[in-house]
Amino acid sequence: MKETTAVKDVVRPWDDMVRQWDDFKAHLELAQEFSDPKEAGEVSAGLAAMEKSIQELAMRAKLAGPMDRNNAIVSLHAGAGGTAACDWVEMLLRMYSRWSEAKGFPTEIVDILPGEEAGIKRVTFLVKGAFAYGLLQSEIGVHRLVRISPFDSNARRHTSFAACDILPEVDDTIEITVNESDLRIDTYRASGHGGQHVNRTDSAVRITHLPTNIVVQCQNERSQFKNKAMCMKMLKAKMYDLELEKQRAVVEKHYDAKGDIAWGNQIRSYVFMPYQMVKDLRSGQETSQISAVMDGALDEFMHAYLEWKLSGEKPRRSSADAG
Repeated sequence: MKETTAVKDVVRPWDDMVRQWDDFKAHLELAQEFSDPKEAGEVSAGLAAMEKSIQELAMRAKLAGPMDRNNAIVSLHAGAGGTAACDWVEMLLRMYSRWSEAKGFPTEIVDILPGEEAGIKRVTFLVKGAFAYGLLQSEIGVHRLVRISPFDSNARRHTSFAACDILPEVDDTIEITVNESDLRIDTYRASGHGGQHVNRTDSAVRITHLPTNIVVQCQNERSQFKNKAMCMKMLKAKMYDLELEKQRAVVEKHYDAKGDIAWGNQIRSYVFMPYQMVKDLRSGQETSQISAVMDGALDEFMHAYLEWKLSGEKPRRSSADAG
């Protein structure tokens, strides 16, 4: 059912757009036939909305990771910049909340530590929605803010930093499938105390899972069948734990690449003064519409990040950006 729902989430918007396209063509023919500018204007507005939907689908088509569809656990931490950095974290929390609201993704704060004077020192919140993690993974890293600090009585320009960590919410149900062809099953005579039947028959069982080299064995039961059943339970438990370790490695690998929450490690710069500019230092995407970005208009940066990630290019950081 989960896989069916995932497929429907992709197919349904496409089918809806095909129907809308047919409707637009019919309305456009009527507008041309009766020279109705109002009808033509409605078609134009509808096509603009459809273009946005197509861009959304194009972005989701780039999300093929095993956990891209999951909900996202977002953590923001204040870095260098003191009270101004705590205020910056609160601004980022608002930005991501507005983005989530526009997407129809509910958010839930699970942990928050206010700053000593103002703002937020640390906050963790959950974003629930299809592809929430896949879309928000572009935000992992250090975010740099340049502005006239409201906490400086001399109205000087300050630079503040905040780190954003994103983890996928992992489902605690992991299906373990064991192929008989991957198993080597050995039987042997049980040792130790246990009665003449246990010691005189090959009731003990040892199972080796060849792909992972996991070995389990059981000789407690008198029946070889029961010992085998117990071995299979232990094997699945060990494979479950191995799968969990793999998932932990996948979702935490970005920590190795993330540096200090300070100079030279930022992935995006938000400059309020002396000019207005938001620039991603990996993809090179930039805009002067800083108010829109702080209100949650992040799709263009997410789309550019996915393009950059697929291209395998190196970050487009310059010495000026690093400063």
